[in-house]
Amino acid sequence: MNARKTADGQTAAKGRGRLLLRALLLIVIAIVVLGFVASGCTKVSTAPDEVLLHYAGGPFEPIKFTKCITPSSGATFLGPGDTSYSYPFGQRTFDFSGSEDAESKPISIVSKDNVELQVAGSATFTLNTNCAVLRQFHERIGLKYGAYFEDERTSDGWRRMLNFYFKQPLDRAMDAASQEFEWKKLFNDPNAKQQWEQRVGQLARQFIRDAAGADYFCQPNYAGSGDCGDVVLTIQKPEPPQSLIDALAAEQAAKQQNLAQQQINTKVQTELESIKELVKVLGPQGAILWKAIQDGRVQVVPVPQNGAINITPQQR
Repeated sequence: MNARKTADGQTAAKGRGRLLLRALLLIVIAIVVLGFVASGCTKVSTAPDEVLLHYAGGPFEPIKFTKCITPSSGATFLGPGDTSYSYPFGQRTFDFSGSEDAESKPISIVSKDNVELQVAGSATFTLNTNCAVLRQFHERIGLKYGAYFEDERTSDGWRRMLNFYFKQPLDRAMDAASQEFEWKKLFNDPNAKQQWEQRVGQLARQFIRDAAGADYFCQPNYAGSGDCGDVVLTIQKPEPPQSLIDALAAEQAAKQQNLAQQQINTKVQTELESIKELVKVLGPQGAILWKAIQDGRVQVVPVPQNGAINITPQQR
């Protein structure tokens, strides 16, 4: 009997011990979670078109780069004082069409004959998301302009950065290339425009890279490795002031009228030469009669030899 009571007491003690152990574990977990929240730790994840730069460092520690968090990554916990910066992964554009959502108005250029024209278009590119290159871009340019994205949206700093590293090089490239062409050729000559576009492309890619200092802006399909490639430019036809467009249209109309008059004069001259030849052959009266017959003013009636004919005058 005493042995059974002893066994039952030991079983109850073990049960109470397990409950106490579970309670202690729950308390420890709660303390850890509460400490994690209280310490300022955060959780981040990335969208398919986003890359994050993770920097570690507390209030009393130097800030150091830790790693890049690639697109579509799951939850990543950042420690107290850590920061992350979001940049776009994939194709982006610098739009200088002047539309409501564009980053810039059309770019002004000056032709060889000193006419100002407006050029709209876009530059399509991918930010170089190779981790080492992206970190360098962030520390040299991104921080200065605040170019990183905020709440997965383009920031004002991103737009300012594009206007400096894209618009200014494009402006220089277009102006330099335009000095080789007169405005009428840029506006009306497809071959001249093609040559101009090629020259702008060569200069713009060089000037963009020179301004940035490295291959930070790559071809649209760049995926973070391999050859960076070139930014792709799409440029509309340069547009002169409306007054010059109207004057050009009037000039073309005058040329067409002049050409039509030249054709009329040529026809008249040909007819005069023909009449001169008729006079030489038929004499003046014969030529007049021939012309009247040709114009249908004189009716010719064939008469058989030694035949008779009656002519009844037409009633008038």
